[in-house]
Amino acid sequence: MIKILLLFTAGGFIYGAVEILHRGFTHISMFIVGGICFLLIGAFGYSKRDIPVTVRMLLSAVMITTLELTSGLIVNVWLRLNVWDYGDEPLNFMGQICLHASTMWVFLSFVGIYADDFARRRMFNEERVVMRILP
Repeated sequence: MIKILLLFTAGGFIYGAVEILHRGFTHISMFIVGGICFLLIGAFGYSKRDIPVTVRMLLSAVMITTLELTSGLIVNVWLRLNVWDYGDEPLNFMGQICLHASTMWVFLSFVGIYADDFARRRMFNEERVVMRILP
């Protein structure tokens, strides 16, 4: 349970830091989303070790985009907190997700994949995941 909590916290801080660097601010809901994303990226990587990192990046971006949509519908639409709005971006869906952000998640997930591997090796002495670029 401590491992999950530490990885969740690391993911929350990483996600929040990315938002602050990009937009200048973040919201506590993004800490929660970031923590969940980091846990999912790590769990997927350790359960599917034979999948190339490029495929993991694409699948991670789909997971992140799905969580961003879900949290956006809850936080922005249902609770009306208006934490973000992609409404002005081309190819957006309900202002909650857009192609530009989803594309960025592909590349940022690379950081998450390696950060998860690093954290698991350093903090929990887990085995290093061999990461191949291509099949």
